[in-house]
Amino acid sequence: MKKHLFIFAFLLILCSSLSAQDIIIPSNIKAIPVTQTINVPKAFSDSLNNLAASYRAWARLWEDPTVVMPKLKPDPDFYKLFVPPTYYNSVAEQAYVINWKKPESIYPENTAADSLYSCVHKSAELYQLPDMERKKAVDKWVNKILLTYYLEQPNNVLGNEAYLADAKPLGATHVVTAPREEAVTDYVEPAKEVTNVTSDEGLVVLRPNFWTKKGNGYTQLSQHYISDNWYKGGESTVSLLSGIVLEANYNDRQKVQWDNKFEAKLGFITAPSDTVHSYKTNQDLLRITSKLGVQAWKHWYYTLAAEVKSQFFASYSTNTDNMISNFLSPLELDITLGMDYKRQEKNYTLSVLTSPLAYTFIYINNDHINDVTKFNVETGHITAHMFGSKITGNLTWNISKNITWTSVLEYFTTYKKIIANWENTFDFKVNKYLSTKLFINPRYDDGVTKNHSYFQLTELLSFGLNYTW
Repeated sequence: MKKHLFIFAFLLILCSSLSAQDIIIPSNIKAIPVTQTINVPKAFSDSLNNLAASYRAWARLWEDPTVVMPKLKPDPDFYKLFVPPTYYNSVAEQAYVINWKKPESIYPENTAADSLYSCVHKSAELYQLPDMERKKAVDKWVNKILLTYYLEQPNNVLGNEAYLADAKPLGATHVVTAPREEAVTDYVEPAKEVTNVTSDEGLVVLRPNFWTKKGNGYTQLSQHYISDNWYKGGESTVSLLSGIVLEANYNDRQKVQWDNKFEAKLGFITAPSDTVHSYKTNQDLLRITSKLGVQAWKHWYYTLAAEVKSQFFASYSTNTDNMISNFLSPLELDITLGMDYKRQEKNYTLSVLTSPLAYTFIYINNDHINDVTKFNVETGHITAHMFGSKITGNLTWNISKNITWTSVLEYFTTYKKIIANWENTFDFKVNKYLSTKLFINPRYDDGVTKNHSYFQLTELLSFGLNYTW
């Protein structure tokens, strides 16, 4: 009897000691403090509201075309939270897996901010894991939220994972392998049947225009007065210069270029010391040039060029009636064949024509010309034929906004004599209609005979009207 009483007393003491110890709770059972109230649906609703607000903020950026739109990339790992509430077996399986750990290591203390939206953004570990590990970690967070949702709102869970198992993918007849091409005009304006087309009336065909036309006209005046008793002497003079330049150029932007230019220049000056003539010409030029080129490569063109040159009025020696030159006397025709280097930049245009084959024909039409040898025509003849080589350079350089230099250099040789002519015109623009022109023309000709100098020069400075179109 005493033995039984001793065993009973021992068991009583043992039970009392066990009640005073902590009981180990399996890790799949959630321990919730009694003093804390958990509002899991509110936390989940708050996370959805925050996510929706961020999407609306992105959508408003579409109203500003200058803002680069962020990419909206949906994440399928969270699909369970955004489809209609459904019961998933994985949620229960995860909750009841035996894992002998302290409860707080699995289910940390919940607050109103504890939701998928906040946890994903606060947990750096999720984004530092490889892709498969991240999917696994995200799925655990989703299952925890769904488990709480099942317990708090069981009436809202109407679907079952078993229903999804019966879902089948789209058949081959429903899968779109290639997008259908839409006719945009069908949505803009319905197609109309064309009827009663009997003529081309009203039809406009636009063809490219390969021609460019431009021109320049000017009238310049200069005056110099000297009194009769001026201590150095001299004569009062008045000069008038006028001219026009017309261009019509063809360029098909592929191979062919055809440049055409017409130049006319005429100037008069009073001559008080000339008792025979009251005025004389100091500038007299009539010139037509044409140049046809076919591109060889880049800036080089096979070129055939022709130039016809003469003057308008007769020119006489001072105090005599000896005629120096006249209309078509001389008449000069130049034909050249060679390679032309062309370059056009922002502020200048350059052309250098090198012609190993060149022919010059000179014709004197008037029998009253005093000395035809000045024009490389032999005495007693009215024509001259010269064969050789020629280099012709043309430069138009816009030195500044109001200064333009136009230069034409011609060098012709028969390998026995040389004729070189260099025309330079400096145009100083005051405004659109007024300008000052400086013309300098040196010339070299070793074919002249008698006592004439090989080197010649003429210069003219004038001011007046100028207009370019």
